[in-house]
Amino acid sequence: MHAAARYYAAACQTDLPCSRSRDELPGRVDRLLGMVDAAVVGYRPFFDVRLVVFPEFSHAAPIYETAGELLDRLAVPLPNEQTDRYASKAKQHGVYIQTGTFLESDPRWPGVVFNTTCLIGPDGLLSKYRKVNPWLPWEVHASPHDLPGYDEPLFPVAETEIGHIGAAICYDWLFPESLRALALGGAEVLIRVSAYMDPWGATPPMDWWTLFNRARAVENMAFVVASNQGASYSNYPPFSWPGGSMVVDFDGRILAQADPGPGEKIVVGPIDLAGLREERRRRQGHAMLSHIRSEAYTGLYARPIYLPPGRDA
Repeated sequence: MHAAARYYAAACQTDLPCSRSRDELPGRVDRLLGMVDAAVVGYRPFFDVRLVVFPEFSHAAPIYETAGELLDRLAVPLPNEQTDRYASKAKQHGVYIQTGTFLESDPRWPGVVFNTTCLIGPDGLLSKYRKVNPWLPWEVHASPHDLPGYDEPLFPVAETEIGHIGAAICYDWLFPESLRALALGGAEVLIRVSAYMDPWGATPPMDWWTLFNRARAVENMAFVVASNQGASYSNYPPFSWPGGSMVVDFDGRILAQADPGPGEKIVVGPIDLAGLREERRRRQGHAMLSHIRSEAYTGLYARPIYLPPGRDA
């Protein structure tokens, strides 16, 4: 496939019951692959969809109280036969798929569960992102940051024919450092794989969902493709999930957004790589990536700030 200077991204959201066992995973992937077909083929007369993004927990949510239970019932190694199926679909359509999250097991880290999303293209698995900031205290999966000896990149950026792509998961987006790390790593398209519940979702008066998606786009001068869980309370208790999946440009303009509210939805919006690259090259004003005086902030992180739960300051 040719390099794309302009294409469309599809942000998909799901409304499916929580998986209780990994045996449900093949059927769940069937449903999501069908949404890839719908996004690419359905919009083909109008748009060239090259990127398809799914929400957090679209494969499995951490519904059990301990990591041991998650490892026993839901966690899977990555890659696996399901990511191979995504790769086949990506090759069929010439697209890139940011999967919803898997609960991941890794023999290098026994007893540990990661919350992981994969970027998969026509040539297979391109990158894995493991959530760095679990939503405490509810999420019992591990942050790779906290594991002694962890030696893989925390914020990988994949170079593809549709741009340099970096992903982060849900709560990560409330930490500007996470997205700045991706942007400084070269990311042009920032992907949010999310399960953002009410009342912080896509509706006033709070609407943190839109607020942070637009802010991260502006401060990093990057496109944002944000897919949010659209599950109803009956499917994903104890919360309801308002969807509102969106595409935002590098000036914070919302280019497309699903109507807020639960339900399976697909929304598509344009990614103008050529325009982004030209603006990054020529801008003198509001060029935060080149204006940041990084040495002015080094003292902020001279000592660890994060305190694990239960540890006093």
